Order: sequence, then structure tokens, then C-alpha cells
Amino acid sequence: MSTQEKYVHSLKQIKEGEEKAWAEVQNFKKKVAEDIKSFQIDADKAIESAKTQGEKLVETSIDQARKKAEIEVEKIIEEAKTKSKTISTQMDEKTISGILDILLKGVE
Repeated sequence: MSTQEKYVHSLKQIKEGEEKAWAEVQNFKKKVAEDIKSFQIDADKAIESAKTQGEKLVETSIDQARKKAEIEVEKIIEEAKTKSKTISTQMDEKTISGILDILLKGVE
């Protein structure tokens, strides 16, 4: 093999090496782009899931607070009913006389 043929052969090997390296770089670049896209999709899903869970948590908290408030209101109403019964049964003659005077003044 002549020197020129060796030189041409070497150039071909270098060219083949460059093409192989270029192909590997392109494949790696493609894989990285796919990985980035996959990570973005996963991140979007995680964000949406967290948002949904947060909304459910808020709804649950509101529902629990509403139920607690309803229980408190019921207690207050029951206390008021009990107190009103106690007050109405504890009327003395003076209170009854005062109420009758007021009612009778309105009739005159």
C-alpha cells in the first residue's frame, strides 16, 4: 500500500469515526430531549395532583368547620331554649303585674 493510499485510508477512518461520533451525539441529544419532555410531563402531573389534593383538603376543612359550627349553633340554641324555659317558670308576682300593666295600658 502506498503512502497516498494509507493517507486516504486514514482519512476514511477519521471520517467514519467523526460520523459515528456525530450519530452518537445526535442520539444522546435526542434521548436528553425525550427525558426532558418526560420529566416535564411528570412534573405537570405532580403539580395537577398536588392542586387536586389541596382543593380536596380545603373542601374537607371547610366541611369540617361547617359541621363544627352547626354543632355549636345547636348547643347555643338548646342552651337558649333551656334558659328561656327556666326564666318563664321563674316569674314572680311583681313581674306578672308589670307585664299586665303594660298590656292593659296598650288597651286603654
